Amino acid sequence: MEMVDADGVVTDDGTDLVKVEISSALAVARGEVEMQLDAAHKYPRSVRKFLSDAVTLATLDEETAAACMYSFKRGGKTITGPSVRCAEICISAWGNAHVGARVVAIEDKEIVAQGGAWDLEKNVKCVMETRRRITGKDGGRFSDDMIAVTGNAAASIALRNAIFKIVPRAYVQRVYDAARRAAVGDGKTLSEKRAKVMERLALMGATSDRVLAALGKPSVEDLTVDDVEVLIGYGSGIKNGDQKVDDVFPEVKAAPAAPAAEDVGRRMKLGAAKPPRMTIETPGGPPPEPGSDG
Repeated sequence: MEMVDADGVVTDDGTDLVKVEISSALAVARGEVEMQLDAAHKYPRSVRKFLSDAVTLATLDEETAAACMYSFKRGGKTITGPSVRCAEICISAWGNAHVGARVVAIEDKEIVAQGGAWDLEKNVKCVMETRRRITGKDGGRFSDDMIAVTGNAAASIALRNAIFKIVPRAYVQRVYDAARRAAVGDGKTLSEKRAKVMERLALMGATSDRVLAALGKPSVEDLTVDDVEVLIGYGSGIKNGDQKVDDVFPEVKAAPAAPAAEDVGRRMKLGAAKPPRMTIETPGGPPPEPGSDG
């Protein structure tokens, strides 16, 4: 837009140029979306192929299968389900979709992230929001690096929740069940799986006494197939930075030492007994003093 100043000089404030640039960007974005929508409708997905591809990826090896599992504590109970890695596998095999996540706010005590998923074929879009604390137990604020790590974890969780809103849960469950069987195994391989899981957790800082105390088990041999599933999920959460070792497996406090057998029943420790005080008296009173008449 041209403008005339007080001296009669014609100038351009650049408004028209900005409008052209914005219009061009919108046109490019709209064209890209329309092309992807056309491709999604031209090449629709096959549910049979999706399940085959997703299960193949999720069970590629034991480590990948274990990464598809996630465990967390809520209300005194342990909940196990598909993880962020499982969501990534599902959306990759699902196809014809747009996904993304980002941090949208850093508040005093929490960080806020949003995750979005858009099924181009069905034209179904979902945006999920996740909040994570950025303060420690003492109330102190995290460092900048820890805030960045927490933000990444929050964005991953938001993305997972959004993906599981557009990919039907029935399909996700079949992929998760296949990954669970590959990671946990059955009763025949239970002892081997237990040893591997305990070894992985030990490398993360969760010693056997912490793990057993968290599950309320007296020994490693008492861990069941369901317990191994829970532990694999905890390990995935710790590895991805979603949880901390000390929160999942708190340090076990040593019990107070029991009193010795010989001290049982004693109320106090007696000191050395003092001898009784003795007084000697002579008949007729005290002895006469030297030099007296008596």
